[in-house]
Amino acid sequence: MRTHHGISYLDEGHGPVALFVHGAGTGSGLWANVIATLREERRCVALDLPVHGQSEVREDLSLPALAEVIEEFCADLDLDRVDLVANDSGGAIAQVFAVRHPERLRTLTLTNCDVHDNLPPEPFRPTVELAAQGGLAPLAATLLDQPSLLVQGAFAASYERIDDPEGLVERFVRPIFGDPERGRAFERFLVGLRAEHLVAIERELAELAVLTLVVWGTGDPFFELHWARWLRDTIPGVRKVVEIEGGRLFFVDERAGELVPHLREHFAFGLAASATGGGGRP
Repeated sequence: MRTHHGISYLDEGHGPVALFVHGAGTGSGLWANVIATLREERRCVALDLPVHGQSEVREDLSLPALAEVIEEFCADLDLDRVDLVANDSGGAIAQVFAVRHPERLRTLTLTNCDVHDNLPPEPFRPTVELAAQGGLAPLAATLLDQPSLLVQGAFAASYERIDDPEGLVERFVRPIFGDPERGRAFERFLVGLRAEHLVAIERELAELAVLTLVVWGTGDPFFELHWARWLRDTIPGVRKVVEIEGGRLFFVDERAGELVPHLREHFAFGLAASATGGGGRP
């Protein structure tokens, strides 16, 4: 792991840059299996959003502010043109980033994520309400040494199977809730993810010509398949929608081998389009 200006990140491989953004409650490690395959042909960069991994806490954790974190990170590391890949609330951040800074993007890939007014998704709403009441952080902290209990709920619904709950907690949960201050900041992070910021960019999304791939797990209880189709019908740059049969929210981790071929094809299309000055739907 490296750290720059308070943001921790993975940086592996050489070649055109692919930038990976995770969502609430995970971290850069969500992309480890994807990166392990792509690092021989791409420079793969995956950052930890503020409050996650080893990244510092920030005061403003709203969607627009988090999109600017991505912009600052790209500027600081001289990441001029990137293939941006995002999941979960990272996908919401990526949508805001894309309409604000389309010049940064060679391509965009959105996997199961918050879309339009589905933020928070209904099954996750009780967790956000608990965070708003200040009850999520202390509850999670008391369960850190009971990983089998802690990964029930959102994590259990986000993976098809969890074989190593302790490893999952150590990778994603303890860096957040192992410190009371960070736990309280994560509560602010969840509460700051508001649908109004996505609804506000609908018109701009409808003008977004960046070459976009949508890859969607069909077994996700949080983000149903019709949201992938909403993205297809709204963003003119969408080339295709790929369905991962039975995949859940974090299929990008446990079924990375099914995602990578689609990324390779999309990245290659983006490089070809950049060379010819093309873009948008083929």
